[in-house]
Amino acid sequence: MCGIAGVLYADRMRRPDHGVLTRMAGCLAHRGPDAEGLWADAGIGLVHRRLSIIDLSTAADHPVGNEDGSVQVVFNGEIYNYRDLRVDLAARGHVLRTEGDTETLVHLYEDEQDRLVSRLRGMFAFGLWDARRRTLLLARDRVGIKPLYVYRDDEKVIFGSELKAILAHGDVDASLDPHALDDYLAYGFISGPRSIFRHVRKLLPAHTLAISVDAWHAEPRRYWALQYEPDHAPSAQEWVERVHDKVAETVRCHLVADVRVGAFLSGGVDSTIVVGEAAAQSAQRLRTFSIGFDEEAFSELPYAREAALRFGTEHHEEIARPDAVALIDQLAVHYDEPFADSSALPTFIVSRLASRSVKVVLSGDGGDEAFGGYPRYAHDAREARVRSHLPGWFTGGVLSPLAAAWPRADWLPRPLRAKTTLTNLALDTGAAYANSLAICRGPLRRHLMHPDLRSRLGAHLTGQRIAHTVNSTAADPAAGMMAADLEVRVPDDYLTKVDRSSMAFGLEVRPPFLDHELLELSARVPSSVKMRAGVGKWVLRQAFTGMLPPSASRPKRGFEIPVDRWLRGPLRGMFEDVVLATGGPLDGLVHRETAESMYRHHLAGRRREGSTLWSLLILARWASRYRGAGAETAVAPPLRVVGSRSGA
Repeated sequence: MCGIAGVLYADRMRRPDHGVLTRMAGCLAHRGPDAEGLWADAGIGLVHRRLSIIDLSTAADHPVGNEDGSVQVVFNGEIYNYRDLRVDLAARGHVLRTEGDTETLVHLYEDEQDRLVSRLRGMFAFGLWDARRRTLLLARDRVGIKPLYVYRDDEKVIFGSELKAILAHGDVDASLDPHALDDYLAYGFISGPRSIFRHVRKLLPAHTLAISVDAWHAEPRRYWALQYEPDHAPSAQEWVERVHDKVAETVRCHLVADVRVGAFLSGGVDSTIVVGEAAAQSAQRLRTFSIGFDEEAFSELPYAREAALRFGTEHHEEIARPDAVALIDQLAVHYDEPFADSSALPTFIVSRLASRSVKVVLSGDGGDEAFGGYPRYAHDAREARVRSHLPGWFTGGVLSPLAAAWPRADWLPRPLRAKTTLTNLALDTGAAYANSLAICRGPLRRHLMHPDLRSRLGAHLTGQRIAHTVNSTAADPAAGMMAADLEVRVPDDYLTKVDRSSMAFGLEVRPPFLDHELLELSARVPSSVKMRAGVGKWVLRQAFTGMLPPSASRPKRGFEIPVDRWLRGPLRGMFEDVVLATGGPLDGLVHRETAESMYRHHLAGRRREGSTLWSLLILARWASRYRGAGAETAVAPPLRVVGSRSGA
């Protein structure tokens, strides 16, 4: 796991400035504390910071080239099938100088060009320079476990693992994208390919981008898509056996390393299965790491301890308390753009805890999306069945205006919130699911955004990628929702959270459930086998029924902090000082009177606005950094809003 960056100039004779490359590398030092590599030639510069996991020798430092040096690569990630690839490459006559996985990329490229990505099993983002073709090839893994940002103007292309490396180049347009801000207020994260900066794009998962002077405006190419084609031929028991065997094999692949591997452990189904398999297959006693809260309703530490005892792990844990919110500014530094998933805070803390003992941990991320674990899948699938029986004139002419007039009732369980149900029934299945995921919906969000920005949104609709994926993936609504989560929410929310929090401490996190071979298997499992009799992940639970402790059957909990309560207590002063202050960092971004009204309703208990208010607090801390003056702006230039009369 590492940090990568680079710059390609349209002027073939322009050699990258060494100081610029060094500055870009310095911004990524936390991702790769073990070594730094810079490489430059006419028109091209590559940057690498290394976290040594496989092949610890200095011969494996990056960039890594082919035999004659005409192909150079900087790589972030792990290739789990690299040993098989090395054998194949050697048989073809390639000479490999290192013992690691990175070198396989340059030799595969020699033979297969951009098709090499289809041979890789793992998590990766890389930049590869082909001097003969004068082409820069950028690539990202199938699920988006590793990040890659790309800036492009008429004279240069800059790429990096994090936005800060691109901004460190200095000569970039850091104008804010109002559409990205709208997406953020809706979901608490910014969906790719957008970033918070208008001219910086995220390379989407399962895409490559090949750029040369002759193809400067080339578009990314998709090389893989998960196909949801349920296979009803195997019995439920046969699926149970297949899932068990594939999960066990996948965990075994993810244990490949030349350093000690640990695991995150929440005590839930997914992390418990990963820990159980890893403990059984590890040569050393497995180290596990958990985070909890003083608030019992949010803490899963007792369940994690039960699982750790069951598998005999060396267990470590820590409590996240309200004073940990002092870390918010550190989160702003590492995330580079506003990111309001409140579970980023405990993830940051547990990553710090794990980094004191290991360099690599396994996680349970992806189990819910692969095997139907979220209650919302069953709930929204039921709504879809009801909707299918309703005539169009009724949904549009009756339900839609009724939903608009119905009062909110956030304190009720979701099945009893009539406003949300009526709204969803008036929409198509994809739009309804996008609405279900939103933390701040339609009219309220538009009132919350500053009028100058709101006027520049045009016909922008948030959640379009979510809705499109649900509607186009499968006839089975539940499968479409899982597909949408894997397409959008997993890479842009959950994996972003884990990547930035873990790499802040030079810690590599590997999610076996997001292995593409396991996902391809899960996509063939019928939804009726994944979710049965109201139980999510039924097939996964049955596959490991002998491993899971009784507590694993408890209702699912999230990993969020008790944000509703903290905003009424220990966070109250910070929120009022930062978000509601006149002349504060949100001026020109947010309509302060609307934010204050939401806050007062929340304090009084009339509404539950914690998620949206938390997103405003995070946005304010981010804006303070990126719109401020002083030393920080050497890395983060002052933020500008395109066309804003306020000059924000």
